[in-house]
Amino acid sequence: MMDGKVMKHAPVFSAAFLFAVVSLFAASPTRAQDTPPQDTPPQENPAPNPSQPKPAGREYDPMGGDQADTPDQAVTLNPDNTALTGVLVPGVGTPDMRHSYWVPGIQYGNFVRSNSLTQPTVSDWNSASFVAGNLSLLQAWSHSQLTLNYSGGGSFSTDKSQGDGYYHQLGVMQAFNWRRWQLSFIDQFSYLPQSQFGFGAGSSLATPGIAGSLGPSLPALETSYQPSQSIFFTVGTRYSNSATTQVVLDVSPRGSLTFSGSYGILRFVQAGNINSDDSIFSAGYNYALSKKDTIGVLYRFSGYEYIGNPQAITNHVAEMAYGRKVTGRVAFQLFLGPQITVFRVPLNGVTQKTAVSGGGNLTYAFSRTGFSLNYNHGVTGGGGALTGSNTDQIQGAVNRQISRVWHGNVTFGYARNAALTNPSGALLSPTFNAWFAGAGLDRPLGRNANLTIGYTAYVQDTGLPGCPPGSCISYLQHQIAVSFQWHTRPLILR
Repeated sequence: MMDGKVMKHAPVFSAAFLFAVVSLFAASPTRAQDTPPQDTPPQENPAPNPSQPKPAGREYDPMGGDQADTPDQAVTLNPDNTALTGVLVPGVGTPDMRHSYWVPGIQYGNFVRSNSLTQPTVSDWNSASFVAGNLSLLQAWSHSQLTLNYSGGGSFSTDKSQGDGYYHQLGVMQAFNWRRWQLSFIDQFSYLPQSQFGFGAGSSLATPGIAGSLGPSLPALETSYQPSQSIFFTVGTRYSNSATTQVVLDVSPRGSLTFSGSYGILRFVQAGNINSDDSIFSAGYNYALSKKDTIGVLYRFSGYEYIGNPQAITNHVAEMAYGRKVTGRVAFQLFLGPQITVFRVPLNGVTQKTAVSGGGNLTYAFSRTGFSLNYNHGVTGGGGALTGSNTDQIQGAVNRQISRVWHGNVTFGYARNAALTNPSGALLSPTFNAWFAGAGLDRPLGRNANLTIGYTAYVQDTGLPGCPPGSCISYLQHQIAVSFQWHTRPLILR
């Protein structure tokens, strides 16, 4: 019943949310006593700016001014102060924004697919269109900052088994900063017709908010703190939400403590999939060896429960961590350590399993090219197909400024999800291998519009070890994407 209510009231939620936020900030008067961020005195720990670093290139001025004259003009970046053992993926720096602003817009996207989403093994060319409204907001005060990106609207498909529906994505972060404390609230929500892993690749639909340099992109959550959606085998509309709180406390000039708590849900509208909840808590210590290098130690507890299923899983992880940051050039993290997984319902008589957990994040920026790569290995919630899984997930992107107006990108991802079995391997267990890879081009159309075109291939390989012919489910899906996005000039708040 709850899934039906969410689906029924989704358009009302979308319209009400946009109207409330737009009305609130459009009516907010400029307050003279608030000093713009660039005029505040230097602080020991400046407030985290959730904006992702952008490669040097043609940048829109947040004041609504002209673009940079040449593609090679550098963007001023502040050092990234993301905690090594925190919940956020670090970047190579945060752009120096001169004003608080909000930008509404609209977008249209069309996907032409070679297979149905609900019957991917059957060749059936079809088309799905998305019509949505966008909103991006950056509001900064002397000791805090609010960043919000939202996209939502309707989807229309020629695939009768999929039909029409709704589409929503939201990312919001409120960060506070004091002399020794940093407090962050992060929420990420999605309501999508397919797995979030690779959704919208090669188009502006992949992320919420407006495209381009005006979009204040939030730093991504570490993979371990997100409800897993890396299995293409699950079909139908699903909604996911992750609400996270993080506290960072400086205990010395070089050392800091990190504490975080997160609660996530994954729900499917269509029967046959596994709904799950996750609760995650972590604590870490960071020590700066130099201005560029940091080491740390992390403990993370993860609990997974499944609606209507007696199984529940708890996972304990202890990891050593190393990080390196060079503003405007590189951000690198590496984690490795043991994990202990405990099952409420024994698997073939086994209630506990010990293994290795680890992962890493790499972002590298050149004058015209940006590169990112993320990898995670460990226990996850199962992605709607399993009650817990051993997951290996890797995802990357390359962005290149080809000319004054054209940008190119390449995206790719791979995920392997294997059912949790006992160490002896006596039980046959399903394994899901999912790949996606694609490339695209985008260019601005004037000051306020953007066009993207792209191609993506999705591959699913599913089966049991040594499965007989016909029992393994595999398919290849081709997708051609075209999307158009328009937004107003930035509306200055302060």
